[in-house]
Amino acid sequence: MLEIRELAVAYGDLQVIWNVSLEVQAGEIVVLIGSNGAGKTTFLQTVAGLHRPLSGSILLENNAIHTMAPHQIVERGLILVPEGRRLFGGMTVLENLELGAFTARARQKRQQTLPQVYDLFPILYERRNQRAATLSGGQQQMLAIGRALMGLPRLLMLDEPSLGLAPLLVQHIFAVVRNISQAGATVLLVEQNARLALDLAHRAYIVEQGRIVGQGTGAELLADQHVRRAYLGYEPAAGDVV
Repeated sequence: MLEIRELAVAYGDLQVIWNVSLEVQAGEIVVLIGSNGAGKTTFLQTVAGLHRPLSGSILLENNAIHTMAPHQIVERGLILVPEGRRLFGGMTVLENLELGAFTARARQKRQQTLPQVYDLFPILYERRNQRAATLSGGQQQMLAIGRALMGLPRLLMLDEPSLGLAPLLVQHIFAVVRNISQAGATVLLVEQNARLALDLAHRAYIVEQGRIVGQGTGAELLADQHVRRAYLGYEPAAGDVV
């Protein structure tokens, strides 16, 4: 569904992504893990059209999108839930959700999609007339995901959805991501909580210093000694190969 070929990205003279290639198949949950500053957010923003690559290509269902404007990419069904949520704080929950139905296709189905979002996040229905800025952090993250779902994504990208949330809310957000996948959306997820992310993932890539340095199924990377030491906090046991 999504194919990245030799992608390079820079901020001015500073290159931050180096020849990254990866793919996401329809129906998969694919996870990117890596330390802060590894280039994961820049990568997602580039796929979403917010940065132009130095070189390489981004193909969505075999169609090049790396020269398109962000709204054109959204119209093709690729939607990003950004780190930090980026809600319209002075607007109500309902108004934020309605803005998510940006495309003509999404607007036509808005009355069907809105109850589905409320089913996933009942608190959003209860707070639908409340200003977004007054919600808790967890409720704001639910709203950010709900707003994206209003756009009827075929490929949903999430950047650090569990950041700053209490453990119980983190579990809830990951359960929602699993439900979204089971409902038919493809998911590309950037997440610091490597243990939960890899447990959720069909496949995953390790990003370090703007490069892909490893990949495998979620189960394979959970068992990988480098991943366990670097991202899961395990110390190697005596006799382990390191």
